[in-house]
Amino acid sequence: MSGVADEAGKLIDDNSRTLAPVAVGSQVALMSIISVVTILAFNLLRPKNKVIYEPKVKYHVGNKPPPRISDSLLGWLPPLIHTKEPELLDKIGLDAVAFLRFNRLMRWLFLGIVGLTCAVLIPINVTFNLKNVDAKKRDILSMLTIRDVSGNLLYAHVAVTYLITLMIIGVIHIHWTAMIKLRHTWFRSPEYLESFYARTLTITRIPKKNKSDEGLRAIFESTKVPYPTTSVHINRKVGKLPELIEYHNTTVREFEAVLVKYLKNGRLGKKRPTIRVGATCGIGGMKKDAIDFYTAKLQRTEAAIEEYRRQIDTRKAENYGFASMAAVPYAHVVAKRLKGKHPKGTKIELAPNPKDIIWNNMNKSPSELYHKKTIGFLWLAAVCFFNTVPLLFISILANLETLRDYVPFLNVWANASPGSFAFISGVLPPTISAIFGFFLPIIMRWLTKYMGALTHSKLDRAVIARYYSFLIISQLVIFTLIGVIFNSVREIVLQIGAKASFQEILDNLNTLPQTIHRTYINQASYWLTFFPLRGFLVVFDLAQIINLVWISFKTHVFGRTPRDIREWTQPPEFQYAIYYTNILFMGAVGLVFAPLAPLVAVAAAIIFWMGSWVYKYQLMFVFVSKVESGGRLWNVAINRLLFSAVLMQLLMVLTIGLQYRFKSLQWLSTIPPILFIIAYKIYINHAYLPAFRYFIPTDDEIRLARVHSERADARGSRLQRRFGHPALHAELFTPMLHAKMMPLLSQVYHGRIANDEAKMEEYGGQKLEAQVVPGGIKIAAVSQNELAYDPALYQRDRGEVDWDARSMTSTVLLDGTDSIKSPPGPKLPGYDQYLVGGLHQHYQSEIELTKMDNMQEPLLHPRDYYQQSQAPSQLSLSIPPSLHQEPFGTSREAPIHRPYSPYLSEQSPAYSPTQSPELQVDHQPYQRPAAHSLSQQYPPRQASPYYNQHTRQDSGNMAGRGAHRT
Repeated sequence: MSGVADEAGKLIDDNSRTLAPVAVGSQVALMSIISVVTILAFNLLRPKNKVIYEPKVKYHVGNKPPPRISDSLLGWLPPLIHTKEPELLDKIGLDAVAFLRFNRLMRWLFLGIVGLTCAVLIPINVTFNLKNVDAKKRDILSMLTIRDVSGNLLYAHVAVTYLITLMIIGVIHIHWTAMIKLRHTWFRSPEYLESFYARTLTITRIPKKNKSDEGLRAIFESTKVPYPTTSVHINRKVGKLPELIEYHNTTVREFEAVLVKYLKNGRLGKKRPTIRVGATCGIGGMKKDAIDFYTAKLQRTEAAIEEYRRQIDTRKAENYGFASMAAVPYAHVVAKRLKGKHPKGTKIELAPNPKDIIWNNMNKSPSELYHKKTIGFLWLAAVCFFNTVPLLFISILANLETLRDYVPFLNVWANASPGSFAFISGVLPPTISAIFGFFLPIIMRWLTKYMGALTHSKLDRAVIARYYSFLIISQLVIFTLIGVIFNSVREIVLQIGAKASFQEILDNLNTLPQTIHRTYINQASYWLTFFPLRGFLVVFDLAQIINLVWISFKTHVFGRTPRDIREWTQPPEFQYAIYYTNILFMGAVGLVFAPLAPLVAVAAAIIFWMGSWVYKYQLMFVFVSKVESGGRLWNVAINRLLFSAVLMQLLMVLTIGLQYRFKSLQWLSTIPPILFIIAYKIYINHAYLPAFRYFIPTDDEIRLARVHSERADARGSRLQRRFGHPALHAELFTPMLHAKMMPLLSQVYHGRIANDEAKMEEYGGQKLEAQVVPGGIKIAAVSQNELAYDPALYQRDRGEVDWDARSMTSTVLLDGTDSIKSPPGPKLPGYDQYLVGGLHQHYQSEIELTKMDNMQEPLLHPRDYYQQSQAPSQLSLSIPPSLHQEPFGTSREAPIHRPYSPYLSEQSPAYSPTQSPELQVDHQPYQRPAAHSLSQQYPPRQASPYYNQHTRQDSGNMAGRGAHRT
């Protein structure tokens, strides 16, 4: 029995490295060389491919272009160095600034962790190994870890975890405070205060008896909130109309692709394109002419959509609706008061930007959502289970060094070519892991959307939470368990080979704690190959080589449709959820191994510093936010970072416990840092979250807020236009073709082709020449100079603050003019008529300025005035004797308190603002401020020192920056 035990111990001591140092060095060297080559390629390609590397120079919001960048080899670095956060906030939005700030948090945090662990732990680990571990049982990597350290020196590692925990709390506290100031500035920015959605509330889970506008008003009257609504809107069922429109537009894209491929290079192809209908995986089905098939399909879908729109029953209400408030502070106060409450079973919260809403999920009932979430989590469990297959394969590849003694051909290969063996064992495991990991975010996003996310912002937050959990469970926990099982089985196989009895095998299970301990520490070598690959992917993302190659291949082989070119020239959307999750997972790995194997933290710190430069360039010059949420992902990311710190401490508990076999209480010394993290999280919830989520106005901000009248909101139907289902007014795609290909249509179609014009919503209502082919389908001709997305249109679509405040000349022109631009020259048709009498009713645009109310109009509708005779002794405030004069008369100075009449009766006391914790105001007679008074400025200077410090131009757009066009 002793011989078997000695053999097992020898195996553990001599052959327990996951990857040899040579394999790790090979991966680091290879990825470093490729990364340098990629950076050189980026510097050479950038000046000649600005549409890919600098699209935001041409397509930016308002008067906020990115800084000038030279064409020199490293000319892109100075703008990154000299552009600071206040300017970034103005130009790229708070979502991008929050992401860059989080990346900056991670890089400085890990710089401190690396300095601490390398200065304290590495000397202790190396000294102990040199004095107490045989040279044959250690290597350069194992000497730098805690693997063989024992005795009282372990308390140095415990102490370092205390310091790391305090460092994490301190760094997060600094950045949380700065983030609150940024949110404070964003809430008080002119762009946000002028956005209609900022003063709108969403009501979901509306009961059947309240599914009407009157029902919504009754719900708000029952809540006894201090401010009334100016308008309410219950949404209507649209049935299958959204799916029909999406089906039609997809068909248009396929039809355009077929035509462009057939008419490529300005001549007909050798064979007419065909399509196999009813095929399964390309097998079976019926072959048809593709052009005739799509022409007939478009004809049927257009007719079906028009018929569906005529028959749609708009009387059927959905279980959700919206309500607008008179001012932005009012909406936030009401939303905060109703948080966690469910008046009449509903849920009331701040409304998102309408472009952010996932409309297909809005009408789902709680039971439907529960059913979808259950199925979604089952699918997530299935994905996690099947992901163990590649993980098992990766684990085997990561243990090639230990398998060579048991697999003959591996031993022969290692002896014959040790260089190639080390290279493959170091490069292949992380590469395969990255390939399988490419599809995981796509699956996560699809499943999360299926599970009922209501907005794209909430979808991103849910994807971060679930994708991060999935990576922690699969890549860390399960991967480690596979390694433990692998090594345990290997020991049993060895003992069986030594002809040990069953009892002897059971008796040697006491080595299992040591096996577990050595296994997860030895896996640090695998993560040392993982981080160089992540560094290369960061640089590869900067170079966008795949995008360049794919566009070139598609252009020369298949041809690109005008729609493809138009969409390709726009700045792409930044996938915050994926990038946040990758950073968080790398941070989790770095934190977990920081006190155990400090080199892993060093590798993580290098990647964070590289990424901070790359991501800043991309967000300044390449990518845009899909929809601006004001940095709402910050809290989600910080929560996961705190959990990573807890995970680090739990592994330290396991390490100390296994060293002492949990026979003593030394492991209890590792518990307090976990309590520190929990206590700090509670502090965050109470001190930061309310100010982060809501605009908490001061008394002056309430008094000086811009107030929009009920009559103006109702007359303009603002709420219905902004928050009605987009399918009700969405324009169908019109097929587009290159102008040089249009003469060939007469050879493609047999029959008479008529000339006409097509009004293209994609071109701001501009009319383009078109041909009507047999079947009645219009095909618009797009000339070469119209292929790229018009920067003026881009600014309109991305930079809108409020549809009611759009400029006429930046959206649609009068009487069907052919351009959205207004260069100097002859006056536009209808220009003088517009100045004299405004637009005629028959072409009144939803984006035109609404007629303003009379300034003498009462602030509230007469039905909302309370009668003094009902409660003469309880009158606390009255309507101000004068109203704050605004340029157009649509807004006026807010009263401090606007009570509802139903609450002011002899039986119920009048509501007083002093009863609200959010609004502690004095009941003083209203005094109109002097015209020259600085206190009339909004936001008040004393209320926002950060805003005063970082003054921004009012001409641009922050809150509406992400309102992309759909």
